[in-house]
Parts: sequence; C-alpha cells; structure tokens
Amino acid sequence: MSTSYRVAIAGATGAVGVEFLRCLEERPFPLASLRLLASARSRGKKMTFAGREIEVEEMTKDSFAGIDIAFFSAGGSLSKEFGPIAAKAGAVVVDNSSAFRMDPAVPLVIPEINPEAIASHRGIIANPNCSTIIGIVPLWPIHRKNRIKRLIASTYQAASGAGAAAMQELAESTRAYLENRPYQNTVLPHPYAFNLFSHNSKMDPVTLYNEEETKMVKETRKIFGDPEIRISATCVRVPVLRAHSEALTFECERPITPPEVRELLSNAPGVKIVDDPVRNYFPMPKDASGQGDVLVGRIRQDTSDPTGHSISMFVAGDQLLKGAALNAVQIAKVMVERGWVSGK
Repeated sequence: MSTSYRVAIAGATGAVGVEFLRCLEERPFPLASLRLLASARSRGKKMTFAGREIEVEEMTKDSFAGIDIAFFSAGGSLSKEFGPIAAKAGAVVVDNSSAFRMDPAVPLVIPEINPEAIASHRGIIANPNCSTIIGIVPLWPIHRKNRIKRLIASTYQAASGAGAAAMQELAESTRAYLENRPYQNTVLPHPYAFNLFSHNSKMDPVTLYNEEETKMVKETRKIFGDPEIRISATCVRVPVLRAHSEALTFECERPITPPEVRELLSNAPGVKIVDDPVRNYFPMPKDASGQGDVLVGRIRQDTSDPTGHSISMFVAGDQLLKGAALNAVQIAKVMVERGWVSGK
C-alpha cells in the first residue's frame, strides 16, 4: 500500500493559503487527510477542496496532533509561536514567513537549486522570500556553470506580495480613481492606483536598504552557498494585482554571451524563455500569473561592462505560486519522493 500524508495548512484563508489548496489539488499529492487552520474569526468558514467542503478550524496548540506535514502562511509571529509546536508534535513544517529563513539550523530551500538541504531539517524548513525565488531560479543554471560574482536586481512587485487585502485595496482604489472618487488607503502606506513606491517594508536607517532588499541579499547567499556574491537590490511595489517582475544584471567570473545564457536556460527546470525582440514580447505579469514557471527574456549583453562578463535580463513569476505556495508544495514532494517524511 502506498504511503499517504496527513496535511495541515496554517493560514488557509489567506491569499497563499488558497493557493496551497489549489496546488495540492492540481498537482496530485498523496493526501490521507487535510486540516485547514486560521484565526478565530475564520473558524467555521467552509473551503472547497477536490469537490468537497472542509470546515476551517481555529489554530491552537493542539491543532497539529497526528499531522505529518504542516504548511504555514500565517505570518512571522504565528510561525514563531506555532511552528516549533507543530514540529514537536511530529509534523514537518514548511514555513512561508521570514521567521526561520536565516536560522543556520533551518534549511532554506528552492527545489530546483538545493533540494538536498531538505534532508538536514530538524522539523522546520523555510520557504524563501518570493522575490528571491523568482530572481534566482533562472540564475542558478548560470551560476552553476559560470559563477555569478555580482548581481544588481530591481523588482516590480505586485499587490499579491502584500496579501489579499492589498490586492483588494489596489482594485478598490483603481475603481475610485477612475470614478473620480476619494479613496483612503489603509493597507499600504501610499496611494496604489496608478502609482508605485519603494517596497513597504522597514528601512534600515544605517544602510538605507529595506527589509525586502536585505532578504534578497542574505537569502541568495544562503541558498547558493556562496557568501561572497555581491548583491544590491532595489524593491518597488507596482500597481499589478499578481506576479512579480525583476530586472537582473549579473557579472560572471568568465565571459558569457546571450546565446550561452539561452542555452543554459532552455531546459532548466522551472524556467520558460519568453524572448521575442521582433514582436517586442517579453515576460509580463499577465502571462506569469497562474503558472509555475519563471518567465525569462530580454537576454542581452550588458554593454556597460566592456569585458563581456555581464548579462542583463528580465524575469516574471507568480508570487503566490512559485514565489510561495508552489515552492512549498514542491519541497513537500521532494520529502515524500525521497522518504524524508513519515506518513501512514
């Protein structure tokens, strides 16, 4: 008899929680049972999975008894509180918050890059930041063949990265703007309709980098296992509902050309090349939304580097899928396939 797994989703009613359900349904997973957890205000809500309704339960310290795998997307504070409880109860936690990412004892995993790191877990595995995932999945095949020494990243981040409430605020404020009605933003710090602004995370008063930018730097170094790679990021929130985009310029140890990059990415897992200069058709959020691959295009020589060591390109990926829920489900699938988690 094949093994199946008792799964819980913490934060099931949020934007990423909904995508967890969709990923588990659309990408067959050996489920024995599914428990949906959220705050007290969502208790009793019904959510549909595989044609049946499941009632949402309030997350408590007793919620993880008998659970094999727990997907967390309930925010950092709740992950810190309940993640260790779930792990102590015997579940393997795959956490989507920043709570454990830089803990040296917690694997930080993108399955296309470092799946072997999963084996070292002690009950908790961290899902990287969405911007990190979308940026470095297509960089890894290049880095593996011709080490990237330096990376400059500029992000164009959708409302989905700030959750369902931010997506709703973008829709409502856009409607109000077009109807010439006043609108008071409450989720994000600045008006969102027809506007963009520096990412809404805390700014370091010394470096003047915000937390999102710092996450990209530290997480890339940890996942690549390369603490010497030089990285600078500028993260910006743009009025797009779903899917982040990024402009990437990187410098390699040896000369590299656009045809070499295309060849390295042509069969890379999790990557799809969308690069049509004739039609001016390159990665866009509208095409990245709803799919698991990171779209890559505008692959060109960085003409500011006369040595030929540098490439510029543009990527787009679904923040809720590969940037969050899908990556976590892929981690769980690796555990299942390699026997790194117990089931029933």
